[in-house]
Amino acid sequence: MIPGDPARVMAGTDADAAGLEEVREKYGLKDPIVVQYLRWAGLALRGDLGESIRTRESVARMVAKKLPITIELACFSLLIAVGIAIPAGVVAAVRRNTVWDVLASGASLCGVSIPNFWLGIVLILFFSVRLGWLPASGFVPFWESPVANLERMLMPSFVLGTALAAVLMRQTRNSMIEVLSADYIRSNGLIPVVTILGLQMGALMGGAVVTEQIFVVPGFGRLIVEAVFTRDYPLVQGVVLITASSYVLINLLVDVSYSILDPRIRIRGAGP
Repeated sequence: MIPGDPARVMAGTDADAAGLEEVREKYGLKDPIVVQYLRWAGLALRGDLGESIRTRESVARMVAKKLPITIELACFSLLIAVGIAIPAGVVAAVRRNTVWDVLASGASLCGVSIPNFWLGIVLILFFSVRLGWLPASGFVPFWESPVANLERMLMPSFVLGTALAAVLMRQTRNSMIEVLSADYIRSNGLIPVVTILGLQMGALMGGAVVTEQIFVVPGFGRLIVEAVFTRDYPLVQGVVLITASSYVLINLLVDVSYSILDPRIRIRGAGP
């Protein structure tokens, strides 16, 4: 469905017709697309995501190496976003139509409007090139050096967390304005915020692609880019499956959290 011949990618550009035919027979590339997909899905259900064309390494193993890095980046981004958005949104709602409300709304608009790649480049130029406070790129595992890890994760986490903080701030403000005079203020105000948070948390997994490229973070996002550019079809399929599964899992956790946040949902669910 995309340009290119998988057999040519697997066999190499110097392969002759006989070599290409052998690859097609070995990997079942001559079968209809539906048959190929069902065969791959059956193997995926058993935990076998295939083998990377480029590295000949198990796709599941490659994903297992890269995914924790992006999860760490997403968690740091989430902490930054929540730490900024929730207090700012509450203050903007409580002091509605004051200078604090205007400042919070303006900051939220800027956060939504600024592209991640532009903000990332600006941070690198200022904090790395000019001030020399933080390393411009790279990654160090937390267990090797917690300080070096935090230094390298701070700027990419801030870049990813900025847009999320802007969305959460607006949602928190609007929710708090609606429920300030209602019962269960905390529960009513948090449910819409948690909904947005769940959707944005899933988006962080995909949004990390650009940020990881800018800061040279060897995470899930860079793995996606490399797989697409090298036409590593098994790796692309595995990455798409894991990304879609993460969205489903996050939204399931959000749905479960509703009954924890709002006792009335538990009461309705327990009724006849």
